[in-house]
Amino acid sequence: MDESRYIRYNEQAWDREVDRKSIWTDGLTEEELQKALSGTVEIRLTTYKPMPSTWLGDLAGKRVLAVGSGGGQQAILFALAGSEVTLLDLSGKQLEQDRTMANRLGLELTLIKGDMRDLSQFEGEAFDIVFNPASTVFIDDVRSFYRGCARVLKPKGVFLTSITNPVLYLFDERLALKNKLKVKYTLPYSDIRSLSRKRIEKMIKTGATFEFSHTLADLLGGLGDAGFVIEGVYSDRCGFELLDSFIADAYLAVRATKRLPHDS
Repeated sequence: MDESRYIRYNEQAWDREVDRKSIWTDGLTEEELQKALSGTVEIRLTTYKPMPSTWLGDLAGKRVLAVGSGGGQQAILFALAGSEVTLLDLSGKQLEQDRTMANRLGLELTLIKGDMRDLSQFEGEAFDIVFNPASTVFIDDVRSFYRGCARVLKPKGVFLTSITNPVLYLFDERLALKNKLKVKYTLPYSDIRSLSRKRIEKMIKTGATFEFSHTLADLLGGLGDAGFVIEGVYSDRCGFELLDSFIADAYLAVRATKRLPHDS
């Protein structure tokens, strides 16, 4: 399989996830919306825990680039808090969720269908915040993505991203769904390189996403190499009881800031 083709398959897979109404594609709940309208904005980088309010500060007037964040959820919350929001997502149906919600609430969003691996359409130092919830598993080169985020952020700009614990990719997924954990794969994991051709063909037919685990050196060290300073981290569960019983930190939410040019 030509590795570049996985992006097209992931685009189709996320369109299908909208049709299936998965957790990241079904828009804000009424409770979340009413909280935000009353002034309490809780934005999640990971599945369950909202970010601390200190990670966000005053969002009014901030220019926010939300990457891989379609689905009518986080970008809407940033806009409700007064931010000027640009949303980049691979899935047209995900973006439609945001458009529908924005029209309902009278909000203005800039919606762009595109590949998060290429942020070259955005000017350098254009954004105060780049927000990226748990989507780096869907690209093969996380370091290049970090460099792109650093380029578009203003000095001291904030990068909010969610890292999937690579340990999750050790296990046979089909057995895990039967409540059995068995180590099967070596890390770093890649659907393209770790699976048989037959499994890959089945993934394409069933509309599964193609994923990559990455190394900790890339996921964490790559932030520093791209010019970021990590200022905060917290963990969250994945929601799959068997895995959560063994792995307390399935996801890591990370707050990092872009170093000033003269900082060492």
